[in-house]
Amino acid sequence: MARPIWTGTLSFGLLNIPVALMSGERKVDISFRMLDSRDRKPIRFERVNADTGEEVPWKDIVKAFEYDKGSYVVVEKEDIASAAPETHESVDVEAFVDRDEIGLRFFEKPYILVPGKKAEKGYVLLRDTLAGTGKVGVARVVIRTREYLCAVVPEGDALVLMMLRYPQELVEPEEYKLPAGKAGDYRITAKEREMAETLIASMSAPWKPDDYEDEFRKRLETIIRKRIKARGATTKIVDVEPAESEDAATNVVDFMALLQKSLDSKKRTPANKQSARKAPAKKSARKATKAIKATKKAPAKRTPKVAAR
Repeated sequence: MARPIWTGTLSFGLLNIPVALMSGERKVDISFRMLDSRDRKPIRFERVNADTGEEVPWKDIVKAFEYDKGSYVVVEKEDIASAAPETHESVDVEAFVDRDEIGLRFFEKPYILVPGKKAEKGYVLLRDTLAGTGKVGVARVVIRTREYLCAVVPEGDALVLMMLRYPQELVEPEEYKLPAGKAGDYRITAKEREMAETLIASMSAPWKPDDYEDEFRKRLETIIRKRIKARGATTKIVDVEPAESEDAATNVVDFMALLQKSLDSKKRTPANKQSARKAPAKKSARKATKAIKATKKAPAKRTPKVAAR
């Protein structure tokens, strides 16, 4: 059973609700080890002195801030401890704001707030009140030695604690060269706009997160399983054909033609969207299987021909 990351109280005003902070995400990335290609032995990364090349033990390593090229100031453990906020075991809600007021760029990482024993009443009271008013609680929480900005958001039966980024951590869009102005400034016609709206309407559907999967990870897992089963497969190369892309990058784009082509394809698309979405994955899987078989069989077929000549 998963362990809580943090336990304390969720407080707003004079109300205190005992809660446990549980992870709201699951890591599914496939991790790799670096090996020496010559003997398949793992590569070890060491902490070495940049000048002498000697390995440095952990006890002799200190943290420092590089304030100029090659110039450092050492920051002691006591300095970090004195700057850390006072440890307190509560999610302190400072204000309630409309849910739509917090921009998407501020949201960073989800956690689930689980009520403690006999804390269900206060938990449900806050959850349902937030859901009914369309508000979220903006709060601060200290985890270990760092203070985080967060939002308490109702979702179904849960209160979700979303870690927020501070404004200083965000890059303002205005720092990049973006197309400002009206659509007419870019010669977008009323007909193009109408066709785009029709296409969007034809592709509109309810949000069903279970319909979306990490297809790359699934295909990679399949290849890894085949390698594990195949004897001596670690020395072979499996070529997976890249997905074909129609209408790749072009300098001059006929938007009307592309929009019409998209609309026509939507008309021919079967009603079962889920099966249509999974079709490319099956196609890619078949290509991968063919590539694997070709890798295994090709040498056996070519050898007799060379010998015969």
